[in-house]
Amino acid sequence: MVEFLFRPGRLVSLIAVLLWIPSAFGQQVAAVNRGVVELETTGSDGVSVRIAEDLAHLVDDGSTRRVLPVVGKSSLQNITDLKYLRGIDLAIVQDDVLDYAKNQKSIPGIDAMTYITKLYNEEFHLLARSDIKTITDLANQKVNVDLPGSGTDITAGRLFDQLKLHVSVSHDSPQVAIEKLRKGDIGAIAFVTGKPAPLFVGLTGDDGLHFLPVPFDATQNTTYAPTRLTSADYSGLIKPEQPVNTIAVGSILLAADRRKVPDRYNNITNFVQIFFTGFQSLLGPGYHPKWGEVNLATDIPTLRRHDAAAQWLQRNAQVSAIQDPAKLQDMFSRFIDERRQATGGTPMTDAEKAALFQQFQNWQQSQKP
Repeated sequence: MVEFLFRPGRLVSLIAVLLWIPSAFGQQVAAVNRGVVELETTGSDGVSVRIAEDLAHLVDDGSTRRVLPVVGKSSLQNITDLKYLRGIDLAIVQDDVLDYAKNQKSIPGIDAMTYITKLYNEEFHLLARSDIKTITDLANQKVNVDLPGSGTDITAGRLFDQLKLHVSVSHDSPQVAIEKLRKGDIGAIAFVTGKPAPLFVGLTGDDGLHFLPVPFDATQNTTYAPTRLTSADYSGLIKPEQPVNTIAVGSILLAADRRKVPDRYNNITNFVQIFFTGFQSLLGPGYHPKWGEVNLATDIPTLRRHDAAAQWLQRNAQVSAIQDPAKLQDMFSRFIDERRQATGGTPMTDAEKAALFQQFQNWQQSQKP
Protein backbone atom coordinates (compact mmCIF):
# COMPACT_ATOMS: atom_id res chain seq x y z
CA MET A 1 0.00 0.00 0.00
CA VAL A 2 2.79 2.39 0.97
CA GLU A 3 4.66 1.55 -2.21
CA PHE A 4 1.50 2.27 -4.23
CA LEU A 5 1.06 5.73 -2.70
CA PHE A 6 4.66 6.74 -3.20
CA ARG A 7 5.16 5.71 -6.81
CA PRO A 8 6.77 8.72 -8.55
CA GLY A 9 3.72 9.74 -10.59
CA ARG A 10 1.30 9.42 -7.72
CA LEU A 11 3.66 11.21 -5.34
CA VAL A 12 3.74 14.24 -7.63
CA SER A 13 -0.07 14.21 -7.80
CA LEU A 14 -0.32 13.99 -4.02
CA ILE A 15 2.03 16.93 -3.56
CA ALA A 16 0.01 18.94 -6.08
CA VAL A 17 -3.20 18.24 -4.18
CA LEU A 18 -1.64 19.19 -0.85
CA LEU A 19 -0.37 22.44 -2.34
CA TRP A 20 -3.75 23.19 -3.94
CA ILE A 21 -5.79 22.75 -0.73
CA PRO A 22 -4.38 25.78 1.19
CA SER A 23 -4.43 27.86 -1.98
CA ALA A 24 -8.10 27.08 -2.61
CA PHE A 25 -8.91 27.70 1.06
CA GLY A 26 -7.16 31.06 0.95
CA GLN A 27 -9.10 32.08 -2.14
CA GLN A 28 -12.38 31.14 -0.48
CA VAL A 29 -11.47 33.13 2.65
CA ALA A 30 -10.59 36.16 0.51
CA ALA A 31 -13.86 35.88 -1.43
CA VAL A 32 -16.02 35.65 1.71
CA ASN A 33 -14.28 38.63 3.35
CA ARG A 34 -14.23 40.83 0.24
CA GLY A 35 -15.85 44.21 0.88
CA VAL A 36 -17.20 43.31 4.33
CA VAL A 37 -17.73 45.98 6.99
CA GLU A 38 -18.87 44.98 10.47
CA LEU A 39 -21.42 47.35 12.00
CA GLU A 40 -22.04 47.09 15.73
CA THR A 41 -25.45 48.04 17.07
CA THR A 42 -26.76 48.44 20.59
CA GLY A 43 -29.04 45.83 22.20
CA SER A 44 -31.72 44.00 20.26
CA ASP A 45 -34.51 45.92 22.05
CA GLY A 46 -33.52 49.17 20.33
CA VAL A 47 -34.03 50.51 16.81
CA SER A 48 -30.36 50.30 15.80
CA VAL A 49 -30.59 46.59 14.95
CA ARG A 50 -33.32 47.30 12.40
CA ILE A 51 -31.32 50.23 10.99
CA ALA A 52 -28.28 47.95 10.54
CA GLU A 53 -30.46 45.37 8.78
CA ASP A 54 -31.70 48.06 6.40
CA LEU A 55 -28.12 49.05 5.59
CA ALA A 56 -27.16 45.41 5.08
CA HIS A 57 -30.01 45.04 2.59
CA LEU A 58 -29.04 48.21 0.74
CA VAL A 59 -25.31 47.58 0.48
CA ASP A 60 -25.15 43.82 -0.18
CA ASP A 61 -24.49 43.05 -3.86
CA GLY A 62 -23.82 39.35 -3.28
CA SER A 63 -20.13 39.37 -4.13
CA THR A 64 -18.07 42.54 -3.59
CA ARG A 65 -19.63 44.37 -0.64
CA ARG A 66 -21.57 43.41 2.45
CA VAL A 67 -22.57 44.83 5.85
CA LEU A 68 -22.38 42.38 8.74
CA PRO A 69 -24.49 43.62 11.69
CA VAL A 70 -23.14 42.73 15.14
CA VAL A 71 -25.41 43.11 18.19
CA GLY A 72 -23.35 44.83 20.85
CA LYS A 73 -23.69 45.13 24.60
CA SER A 74 -24.26 48.87 25.05
CA SER A 75 -23.66 52.25 23.49
CA LEU A 76 -20.62 52.87 25.68
CA GLN A 77 -19.19 49.42 24.97
CA ASN A 78 -19.65 50.07 21.24
CA ILE A 79 -17.15 52.92 21.47
CA THR A 80 -14.60 50.66 23.17
CA ASP A 81 -15.24 47.90 20.64
CA LEU A 82 -14.83 50.31 17.75
CA LYS A 83 -11.44 51.26 19.14
CA TYR A 84 -10.12 47.84 20.14
CA LEU A 85 -12.25 44.89 19.01
CA ARG A 86 -10.99 42.98 15.99
CA GLY A 87 -13.25 43.31 12.95
CA ILE A 88 -15.51 46.16 14.06
CA ASP A 89 -15.43 48.99 11.49
CA LEU A 90 -18.58 50.98 12.27
CA ALA A 91 -20.80 51.48 15.30
CA ILE A 92 -24.06 53.23 16.15
CA VAL A 93 -23.65 55.32 19.29
CA GLN A 94 -25.80 57.84 21.17
CA ASP A 95 -24.55 61.41 20.96
CA ASP A 96 -24.62 61.94 24.73
CA VAL A 97 -22.77 58.67 25.37
CA LEU A 98 -19.93 59.82 23.11
CA ASP A 99 -19.88 63.13 25.00
CA TYR A 100 -19.82 61.21 28.30
CA ALA A 101 -16.91 59.03 27.14
CA LYS A 102 -14.93 62.10 26.08
CA ASN A 103 -15.52 63.80 29.44
CA GLN A 104 -14.54 60.67 31.36
CA LYS A 105 -11.36 60.28 29.26
CA SER A 106 -11.72 56.54 29.69
CA ILE A 107 -11.04 55.55 26.06
CA PRO A 108 -7.64 56.75 24.73
CA GLY A 109 -7.64 57.90 21.12
CA ILE A 110 -11.38 58.54 20.98
CA ASP A 111 -10.77 61.82 19.14
CA ALA A 112 -9.31 59.88 16.19
CA MET A 113 -12.72 58.38 15.46
CA THR A 114 -14.70 59.93 12.65
CA TYR A 115 -18.39 60.00 11.87
CA ILE A 116 -20.18 58.98 8.70
CA THR A 117 -23.43 60.80 9.44
CA LYS A 118 -25.79 61.83 12.17
CA LEU A 119 -28.64 59.34 12.19
CA TYR A 120 -32.09 59.49 13.80
CA ASN A 121 -33.24 60.68 17.23
CA GLU A 122 -34.11 58.29 20.03
CA GLU A 123 -36.77 59.21 22.55
CA PHE A 124 -36.51 58.98 26.33
CA HIS A 125 -39.39 56.82 27.58
CA LEU A 126 -40.27 56.90 31.27
CA LEU A 127 -42.99 54.35 32.06
CA ALA A 128 -44.32 54.36 35.61
CA ARG A 129 -46.98 52.89 37.89
CA SER A 130 -50.31 54.70 37.85
CA ASP A 131 -49.85 55.98 41.42
CA ILE A 132 -46.78 57.96 40.34
CA LYS A 133 -48.11 61.09 38.71
CA THR A 134 -45.01 63.19 37.95
CA ILE A 135 -41.29 62.65 37.57
CA THR A 136 -40.66 64.24 40.98
CA ASP A 137 -42.76 61.47 42.57
CA LEU A 138 -39.91 59.12 41.67
CA ALA A 139 -37.76 60.57 44.46
CA ASN A 140 -36.27 57.67 46.44
CA GLN A 141 -38.15 55.19 44.22
CA LYS A 142 -36.47 52.35 42.33
CA VAL A 143 -36.09 53.12 38.60
CA ASN A 144 -34.74 50.62 36.10
CA VAL A 145 -32.21 52.14 33.66
CA ASP A 146 -31.26 49.09 31.58
CA LEU A 147 -27.81 47.49 31.76
CA PRO A 148 -24.76 49.37 33.12
CA GLY A 149 -23.12 51.53 30.47
CA SER A 150 -26.17 51.46 28.22
CA GLY A 151 -27.37 54.63 26.54
CA THR A 152 -30.38 54.63 28.85
CA ASP A 153 -28.14 54.32 31.92
CA ILE A 154 -26.08 57.36 30.92
CA THR A 155 -28.98 59.50 29.69
CA ALA A 156 -31.09 58.76 32.76
CA GLY A 157 -28.19 59.50 35.08
CA ARG A 158 -27.59 62.85 33.43
CA LEU A 159 -31.28 63.73 33.47
CA PHE A 160 -31.80 62.85 37.14
CA ASP A 161 -28.67 64.80 38.08
CA GLN A 162 -29.95 67.79 36.14
CA LEU A 163 -33.28 67.61 37.99
CA LYS A 164 -31.50 67.01 41.31
CA LEU A 165 -33.71 63.96 41.67
CA HIS A 166 -32.41 61.12 43.82
CA VAL A 167 -33.60 57.69 42.69
CA SER A 168 -32.47 54.14 43.40
CA VAL A 169 -31.42 52.65 40.07
CA SER A 170 -31.65 49.00 39.03
CA HIS A 171 -30.02 47.40 35.99
CA ASP A 172 -32.34 44.70 34.70
CA SER A 173 -33.00 44.13 31.02
CA PRO A 174 -36.11 45.99 29.80
CA GLN A 175 -38.17 42.77 29.49
CA VAL A 176 -37.41 41.75 33.09
CA ALA A 177 -38.07 45.29 34.29
CA ILE A 178 -41.52 45.35 32.67
CA GLU A 179 -42.59 42.36 34.75
CA LYS A 180 -41.19 43.93 37.92
CA LEU A 181 -43.07 47.14 37.14
CA ARG A 182 -46.33 45.26 36.69
CA LYS A 183 -45.81 43.59 40.08
CA GLY A 184 -45.05 46.92 41.76
CA ASP A 185 -41.46 45.94 42.62
CA ILE A 186 -40.11 49.11 40.99
CA GLY A 187 -41.51 52.57 40.41
CA ALA A 188 -40.60 53.14 36.75
CA ILE A 189 -38.65 52.05 33.70
CA ALA A 190 -36.44 54.43 31.75
CA PHE A 191 -35.63 53.37 28.19
CA VAL A 192 -34.01 55.33 25.36
CA THR A 193 -35.06 54.01 21.97
CA GLY A 194 -36.69 55.13 18.75
CA LYS A 195 -40.46 55.32 18.92
CA PRO A 196 -42.58 53.34 18.64
CA ALA A 197 -40.68 50.83 20.77
CA PRO A 198 -41.96 47.23 20.46
CA LEU A 199 -41.41 46.89 24.22
CA PHE A 200 -44.31 49.29 24.91
CA VAL A 201 -46.56 48.87 21.86
CA GLY A 202 -48.72 46.10 23.35
CA LEU A 203 -49.32 47.83 26.69
CA THR A 204 -52.58 49.56 27.64
CA GLY A 205 -53.90 51.62 30.51
CA ASP A 206 -55.40 48.42 31.90
CA ASP A 207 -51.87 47.36 32.85
CA GLY A 208 -51.84 50.14 35.45
CA LEU A 209 -48.96 51.90 33.69
CA HIS A 210 -48.46 55.26 31.98
CA PHE A 211 -45.74 57.48 30.54
CA LEU A 212 -44.47 60.34 32.69
CA PRO A 213 -43.75 63.75 31.11
CA VAL A 214 -40.04 64.58 31.08
CA PRO A 215 -39.14 68.30 31.37
CA PHE A 216 -36.72 69.91 28.95
CA ASP A 217 -34.40 72.77 29.82
CA ALA A 218 -32.38 73.97 26.83
CA THR A 219 -29.98 75.84 29.10
CA GLN A 220 -28.83 72.67 30.83
CA ASN A 221 -27.67 70.44 28.00
CA THR A 222 -27.53 71.13 24.28
CA THR A 223 -27.23 67.41 23.54
CA TYR A 224 -30.97 66.88 24.00
CA ALA A 225 -34.01 68.19 22.15
CA PRO A 226 -37.68 68.44 23.14
CA THR A 227 -40.10 65.98 21.58
CA ARG A 228 -43.38 64.16 22.28
CA LEU A 229 -44.82 60.69 22.55
CA THR A 230 -48.30 60.56 21.01
CA SER A 231 -51.26 58.22 20.62
CA ALA A 232 -49.98 57.46 17.11
CA ASP A 233 -46.92 55.94 18.79
CA TYR A 234 -48.66 54.17 21.69
CA SER A 235 -52.41 54.11 21.26
CA GLY A 236 -52.95 51.89 24.30
CA LEU A 237 -51.12 54.21 26.69
CA ILE A 238 -51.64 57.75 25.34
CA LYS A 239 -54.91 59.50 24.52
CA PRO A 240 -55.05 61.50 21.27
CA GLU A 241 -55.57 64.79 23.09
CA GLN A 242 -52.89 64.16 25.73
CA PRO A 243 -49.41 63.79 24.16
CA VAL A 244 -46.54 63.26 26.58
CA ASN A 245 -43.58 65.65 26.50
CA THR A 246 -40.12 64.12 26.71
CA ILE A 247 -36.59 64.57 25.38
CA ALA A 248 -34.72 63.04 22.45
CA VAL A 249 -31.04 62.30 21.89
CA GLY A 250 -29.35 61.89 18.55
CA SER A 251 -27.49 58.81 17.35
CA ILE A 252 -24.33 58.79 15.28
CA LEU A 253 -22.76 56.35 12.83
CA LEU A 254 -19.10 56.28 13.88
CA ALA A 255 -16.18 54.85 11.92
CA ALA A 256 -12.97 53.39 13.31
CA ASP A 257 -9.64 54.86 12.23
CA ARG A 258 -8.53 52.34 9.60
CA ARG A 259 -6.10 54.49 7.62
CA LYS A 260 -3.26 52.08 8.45
CA VAL A 261 -5.27 49.09 7.20
CA PRO A 262 -5.88 49.89 3.50
CA ASP A 263 -8.27 47.01 2.75
CA ARG A 264 -10.61 47.84 5.61
CA TYR A 265 -10.34 51.58 4.95
CA ASN A 266 -11.35 50.94 1.33
CA ASN A 267 -14.26 48.77 2.51
CA ILE A 268 -15.56 51.65 4.64
CA THR A 269 -15.12 54.03 1.70
CA ASN A 270 -17.10 51.73 -0.60
CA PHE A 271 -19.79 51.39 2.05
CA VAL A 272 -20.14 55.17 2.26
CA GLN A 273 -20.44 55.51 -1.51
CA ILE A 274 -23.25 52.96 -1.74
CA PHE A 275 -25.02 54.15 1.42
CA PHE A 276 -25.06 57.82 0.43
CA THR A 277 -25.84 57.13 -3.22
CA GLY A 278 -28.69 54.77 -2.39
CA PHE A 279 -29.99 56.71 0.58
CA GLN A 280 -33.24 57.74 -1.13
CA SER A 281 -34.39 54.14 -1.34
CA LEU A 282 -34.23 53.89 2.47
CA LEU A 283 -37.10 56.40 2.61
CA GLY A 284 -39.41 54.04 0.75
CA PRO A 285 -41.68 51.22 1.89
CA GLY A 286 -40.14 48.32 3.75
CA TYR A 287 -37.53 50.36 5.62
CA HIS A 288 -37.69 51.79 9.13
CA PRO A 289 -39.56 55.14 9.34
CA LYS A 290 -36.68 56.62 11.37
CA TRP A 291 -34.75 57.03 8.10
CA GLY A 292 -37.07 59.97 7.44
CA GLU A 293 -35.28 61.88 10.21
CA VAL A 294 -31.82 61.47 8.68
CA ASN A 295 -30.14 64.34 6.86
CA LEU A 296 -26.79 63.17 5.52
CA ALA A 297 -25.44 66.72 5.36
CA THR A 298 -25.99 67.51 9.05
CA ASP A 299 -22.68 68.50 10.64
CA ILE A 300 -21.48 67.47 14.08
CA PRO A 301 -19.13 70.30 15.12
CA THR A 302 -17.32 68.25 17.77
CA LEU A 303 -16.33 65.45 15.37
CA ARG A 304 -14.40 65.08 12.11
CA ARG A 305 -16.34 63.54 9.26
CA HIS A 306 -14.88 60.51 7.54
CA ASP A 307 -13.01 61.53 4.38
CA ALA A 308 -15.20 59.42 2.09
CA ALA A 309 -18.39 60.96 3.49
CA ALA A 310 -17.02 64.51 3.32
CA GLN A 311 -15.86 64.04 -0.26
CA TRP A 312 -19.18 62.55 -1.37
CA LEU A 313 -21.09 65.48 0.12
CA GLN A 314 -18.73 67.95 -1.51
CA ARG A 315 -19.12 66.32 -4.93
CA ASN A 316 -22.89 66.28 -4.66
CA ALA A 317 -23.34 69.75 -3.17
CA GLN A 318 -24.13 71.16 -6.60
CA VAL A 319 -27.30 69.06 -6.75
CA SER A 320 -28.86 70.79 -3.77
CA ALA A 321 -27.89 74.19 -5.19
CA ILE A 322 -29.85 73.72 -8.42
CA GLN A 323 -33.22 75.50 -8.32
CA ASP A 324 -34.62 74.61 -11.75
CA PRO A 325 -36.61 71.34 -11.26
CA ALA A 326 -36.16 70.34 -14.91
CA LYS A 327 -32.36 70.67 -14.70
CA LEU A 328 -32.30 68.87 -11.37
CA GLN A 329 -34.38 66.00 -12.76
CA ASP A 330 -32.11 65.74 -15.80
CA MET A 331 -29.02 65.56 -13.56
CA PHE A 332 -30.78 63.04 -11.34
CA SER A 333 -31.63 60.87 -14.35
CA ARG A 334 -28.06 60.94 -15.65
CA PHE A 335 -26.77 60.06 -12.19
CA ILE A 336 -29.07 57.01 -12.04
CA ASP A 337 -27.93 55.86 -15.49
CA GLU A 338 -24.25 56.24 -14.62
CA ARG A 339 -24.66 54.52 -11.27
CA ARG A 340 -26.53 51.58 -12.77
CA GLN A 341 -23.90 51.17 -15.47
CA ALA A 342 -21.04 51.33 -12.95
CA THR A 343 -22.60 48.71 -10.65
CA GLY A 344 -23.80 46.41 -13.43
CA GLY A 345 -27.47 47.01 -12.67
CA THR A 346 -30.22 46.90 -15.26
CA PRO A 347 -31.23 50.29 -16.70
CA MET A 348 -34.27 51.99 -15.19
CA THR A 349 -37.17 53.10 -17.35
CA ASP A 350 -38.07 56.79 -17.59
CA ALA A 351 -41.19 56.09 -15.51
CA GLU A 352 -39.13 54.41 -12.78
CA LYS A 353 -36.66 57.29 -12.71
CA ALA A 354 -39.51 59.82 -12.58
CA ALA A 355 -41.09 57.99 -9.63
CA LEU A 356 -37.75 57.85 -7.80
CA PHE A 357 -37.16 61.54 -8.49
CA GLN A 358 -40.58 62.32 -6.99
CA GLN A 359 -39.57 60.42 -3.84
CA PHE A 360 -36.36 62.45 -3.77
CA GLN A 361 -38.29 65.73 -4.00
CA ASN A 362 -40.66 64.63 -1.23
CA TRP A 363 -37.69 63.83 0.97
CA GLN A 364 -36.01 67.12 0.06
CA GLN A 365 -39.10 69.04 1.16
CA SER A 366 -39.21 67.15 4.45
CA GLN A 367 -35.66 68.30 5.30
CA LYS A 368 -36.52 72.00 5.17
CA PRO A 369 -36.83 73.65 8.60
